[in-house]
Amino acid sequence: MLLRKLFNPESVAIVGASTHEGKIGHILVKNLLTYDYPGKIFPINPKASEILGLKAYSSLKNIPERVDLAIIAVKPVDVLETIKICGEKNIEAAIVISAGFKETGPKGAKLEQELKKLAKENGVRILGPNCLGLIDTHSKLNASFATGMPEQGEIGFFSQSGAMCVAILDWVLGEKIGFSKFISLGNKTDISEIDMLIALGEDKNTKVILGYLEGIENGPAFIQVAQEVSKKKPIVIIKAGVTSAGAKAVSSHTGSLAGSESAYQAAFKQSGVIRAKTINELFNYALAFVNQPLPKGPRVAILTNSGGPGIVAADACDQSALQLVRLNSETAEKLRSFLPPVASFVNPIDIIGDAHFDRYDQALKVLLGASNVDAVIVILTPTATIEIKETAKVVVKHAQKTNKPILCSFMGKMQVEKGVRYLKKYGIPNYLCPEDAVRVLEKMWQRQHWLSQPLSTYFQIQADRARVRYLLEMAKRQGRFHLTETEAREILKAYGFSLPQTRLARTKEDAVEAAKNIGFPVVLKIVSPDISHKTDVGGVILKLETPQAVKEAFTEIMLRVKEKFPKAAIYGISVQEMIQGAKETIIGFTRDPQFGPLLMFGLGGIYVEILKDVSFRIAPIGKREALEMIREIKTYPLLRGIRGEPPTDVSALVEGILALNQMALDFPEIIEAEINPFLVRTKGSTAVDARLTIKKE
Repeated sequence: MLLRKLFNPESVAIVGASTHEGKIGHILVKNLLTYDYPGKIFPINPKASEILGLKAYSSLKNIPERVDLAIIAVKPVDVLETIKICGEKNIEAAIVISAGFKETGPKGAKLEQELKKLAKENGVRILGPNCLGLIDTHSKLNASFATGMPEQGEIGFFSQSGAMCVAILDWVLGEKIGFSKFISLGNKTDISEIDMLIALGEDKNTKVILGYLEGIENGPAFIQVAQEVSKKKPIVIIKAGVTSAGAKAVSSHTGSLAGSESAYQAAFKQSGVIRAKTINELFNYALAFVNQPLPKGPRVAILTNSGGPGIVAADACDQSALQLVRLNSETAEKLRSFLPPVASFVNPIDIIGDAHFDRYDQALKVLLGASNVDAVIVILTPTATIEIKETAKVVVKHAQKTNKPILCSFMGKMQVEKGVRYLKKYGIPNYLCPEDAVRVLEKMWQRQHWLSQPLSTYFQIQADRARVRYLLEMAKRQGRFHLTETEAREILKAYGFSLPQTRLARTKEDAVEAAKNIGFPVVLKIVSPDISHKTDVGGVILKLETPQAVKEAFTEIMLRVKEKFPKAAIYGISVQEMIQGAKETIIGFTRDPQFGPLLMFGLGGIYVEILKDVSFRIAPIGKREALEMIREIKTYPLLRGIRGEPPTDVSALVEGILALNQMALDFPEIIEAEINPFLVRTKGSTAVDARLTIKKE
């Protein structure tokens, strides 16, 4: 297993061990002893002869035996020398508890770079610095200065925040939730979330992987590793810094780049990572994945003794990827045979408030036996008639006989406590609110769907790359970063895009002649390297059907632009074929600092920034992911065709997205590309307007 000596060392040295109770160096030694670490422990303190009954050494150099792991809690400047000694002693793993590195500013960042260099030169893998340490319940290693040790379990947790580790550890101790490993990453100088995914993915004691992240250093590597690991085990991550305020706090906290929220969302989707928005969700998902089978499909039945909570659950299902199953006549008849006439025999199944545990028993047997039910959510409100613990026993009995997931919402606190405790004992997740149960079940179905999908295959497409390279070099030589419309059209043509007929006109007369050659109606657009959004400055006039209309539009555009941008360089006005009977979409890409090319698709035209109905993926992608992007947007039904409209050519949209995907991979110097509108008809598509930006040298 990767990093074995970090998690299961045969001997540990604590550099900075202390005789003073309450000091981190003292707590580190005490935790190793308190939780029965079976290996050898070597405290290092030049001023002590023994610490907590263990012989102390003045230096790592003086330890006569082999050391597998060094835990370092000394001043930042002394950490560097300690790593050198680790190299000399062939100590392959170190946990650097010490703070005072990049999280403190430029001076600390420089020190951390030196630490990284020394670790690599000396062959030492480093966890930290600025971390809490780690806990492995199966090897009985508490190499942290946290209080307490979780029970043995199957959840592996890593966190970029040590304080988050402490808070969560205290919570899991109170809830008696078992963990396999508990890891504080700190500043991630060496060992990162990618290493942890690999290690926990290989760990036989870990069934579910949880993570709290503030930033990801190597986005493409993260996606690749997460894709592989998530096919074996669920990965649930909470990503902090999703708002501008959060991102700023992240930067000052651990020196991480927070990155684009859209990029993280896309990366998690593409790699099978389950995204948790809150700490509560993180553990809600984890406990379900550890203890429950995955649903074979999205069809859910809701069983309740109260109408209101059942409706809440039904509403939550309706807003999720789950389907509220429609019970067939056979299932309904079986329910009628024992339920009172006033019960509800449609989903949600309301067995009404006077129900005893036997109604739950019979109803669960019927629902779990129905072939079109993939999962059941059991809701219980503590009425005076219900035997809560007996009902919990009924749920457990059925859960042990079925391969379908059962999630519970025993609502309340004091009255349901014994029943909830019984459910927990046998691995049945219980949620205070029915909508939480729905949310968890949705994630379980999301995982099942991910497991059933093959990884997307990327195929390289043909393009005239030499022509594109020439155009980009020419723009660079001229000191331009925004390509002209003509250059952008040439590049799109090189990637196989269909373009409308276009002519450049410098006078009204040229414009009229061009319009006659193209054929009416036409569109007039300003051509200027200084104007990106033509519509915003009145630089576009549509549907011109006569020579006179073209003349007037030419004059009007020139006046508007000169008024708003008097210093703009104007190359002329383009006269373009008017494409009619098509839907407007937008495709494009930018470059995210963590993940690279971020592809976008959405509803196009002038309303794109208002509606923001867009989807994202990280390049490279294949056909399946391009199709997912299209189907994800809220306005996809418009593309599919509504009220008798014919459907648009989705395959043409896929081809357009994949062409931009290829362009982004071929030419890293193109930092932004946008085709808006990208018109799609019942057959074929046309790239009408494009903006391309290259990076400054």
